[in-house]
Amino acid sequence: MDLKVHIDEFMTEVSNDNIEIYNEFSIQFELAIFLRANLSKEYKIQLERNIGYFGLDKGNFLKKEMDIVVFNSDTKERHCIEIKYPINGQYPEQMFSICKDIKFLEELVDVGFSHSYCLVVVNDPLFYISKGEKGIYRLFRKEKLLKGKIQKPTGKKDITYHLKNEYKIEWKEIRGNEKYFITTVKRSCEQ
Repeated sequence: MDLKVHIDEFMTEVSNDNIEIYNEFSIQFELAIFLRANLSKEYKIQLERNIGYFGLDKGNFLKKEMDIVVFNSDTKERHCIEIKYPINGQYPEQMFSICKDIKFLEELVDVGFSHSYCLVVVNDPLFYISKGEKGIYRLFRKEKLLKGKIQKPTGKKDITYHLKNEYKIEWKEIRGNEKYFITTVKRSCEQ
């Protein structure tokens, strides 16, 4: 199943003012409601599900909980959706946090999760306008490609995430300054 199609449909509903979002939590709940209404009844949609539910050792992953998980009854097909909606500036830190979510999704896919997704919604042009194109900014504003080693941009720069694959950022307009992109994380051999 390709959930990206459904996430894009959800964002179209948001763009058409049929669904209101105003923070990360609202996206999480509204998207879960949308998926429940539009996916086959064989799928469960759960929020803030701990990875331990799927028999995964929490010590081996960057995060312990998934924003939204979609899975069938035998859990052979399972997808994770991570959501970011930064509303308080902190551009480099939030950009790095997006990279952390993508790395976490890579970890899940490596242990058997199906395609998983990162949905990023922003309402500030400083996330996508091409000024200040050094460091992590260039990845989101100029190159629009997340790949390779990405170092923590502020404070103690002792954390680096190494993304196995490349993720193209295609900013899509919602309205005004609001934009979004969806990244699909697949197994390395499927990229």
